[in-house]
Amino acid sequence: MSKMIFVNLPVTDLPQSMRFYEAIGFTNNPQFTNEQAASMVWSDTIYVMLLTHDFWKTFTGKKMVDAKGSAQFALAISRDSRTDVDAIVEAAGKAGGLADVSPPQDHGFMYQRSFEDPDGHNWEPFWMDPAVASGEQPVEHQPLAEPTKQEA
Repeated sequence: MSKMIFVNLPVTDLPQSMRFYEAIGFTNNPQFTNEQAASMVWSDTIYVMLLTHDFWKTFTGKKMVDAKGSAQFALAISRDSRTDVDAIVEAAGKAGGLADVSPPQDHGFMYQRSFEDPDGHNWEPFWMDPAVASGEQPVEHQPLAEPTKQEA
């Protein structure tokens, strides 16, 4: 069996979140979807489980983080081209998310943008030159930009 990843995200409005993820290219797996959770498929090995808050709370005793006000993680997903990076970010903005929550990054060999889903979960689609990713070519890039500080 291939190694797989299942990202579990608490969501406030399950139908709205399903529509959002479908709009950016995920497909729903109805086999694992009900009124409490939805299985959204990105690839053969990557799934996002959208869980209502009440259902989420059955998995942990920890306090749920408000993703709109706090960042616990950023989910980076590869895309096949710079155009594909732009397309998913634009689709996210049109589907009720927030596009470019962080400044776009262009390092020559790698290009990255960001978006938030309706609940504030941060996604970072990126493209990397395949020759650099495979080690066939050295990393030649523009200097990294100074990190930006966001107001708390």
